[in-house]
Amino acid sequence: MSKEPPKGGKPGIDADAIRELSRLLNETGLTEIEIDQNGARIRVSRAAVNAVAAAPAAPVAAAPAASPNAPAAGPAPGTVPSPMVGTVYLAPEPGKSPFISIGKTVKAGDTLFIVEAMKTMNPITAPTGGVVKEICVSDKQPVEFGQSLCVIG
Repeated sequence: MSKEPPKGGKPGIDADAIRELSRLLNETGLTEIEIDQNGARIRVSRAAVNAVAAAPAAPVAAAPAASPNAPAAGPAPGTVPSPMVGTVYLAPEPGKSPFISIGKTVKAGDTLFIVEAMKTMNPITAPTGGVVKEICVSDKQPVEFGQSLCVIG
């Protein structure tokens, strides 16, 4: 980022910072990264490649309409989403037992996972108590914002 703002008080665009963020996207496989420094915000994102758009034109069958009695799409009740993009860890450190396992009872506030984002370890805690029904991620897996980590019922 530019060290000194130009006249008018607004920071300038730092092409080197954009290049560095783009390099980080490629290295980490992330789809988006944003920084805010000294009042300047830079967001770099990678558009998803649409395979259908790249394919030759062909007739496409319409998807059947959802039945009015079909359950609503979306995460299952009790799903704990990732609050950030990063790498998820199932245990407090390598070689230690995982925080949770299927069938384990947890209470609100218990640590379920750690998500590392920008070299910071962020504990992910249980929003409510219950029994762990499903673990949706594996150790050291990259996760996206909103991705299901586990289901507590």
